[in-house]
Amino acid sequence: MKFGILINEGPFTHQASDTAYRFAVAALVKGHEIMRVFFYNDGVNNANRLSEPQSDDRNLVSLWSELGNKHGIDLVVCVAAALRRGIKDEILADGFRISGLGQLVEAGIEADRMVVFGD
Repeated sequence: MKFGILINEGPFTHQASDTAYRFAVAALVKGHEIMRVFFYNDGVNNANRLSEPQSDDRNLVSLWSELGNKHGIDLVVCVAAALRRGIKDEILADGFRISGLGQLVEAGIEADRMVVFGD
């Protein structure tokens, strides 16, 4: 099965990103494909390479980056939501790219299932 994932919450204020990450890992282990992860609203903070979580906290920015690079997952950050939060290409973590809502629509059309995490 081919999944698209939408993440609407940041990595430190809500469990949605962590749950989405765990879902993606489990889906890949079961042989499914993650075609795209789209980060929207506060979810764009998952792409900020300048974030520095405490040593006892999971670094979801790095985890998403590693997962995307290892499995060829398209990690897309919404341009409008990113710019509202001061996130530009210069501070994106490795493997992330900025694009528009068309990428979300395309994922919804091409994926067998679109799974949404966060409000």
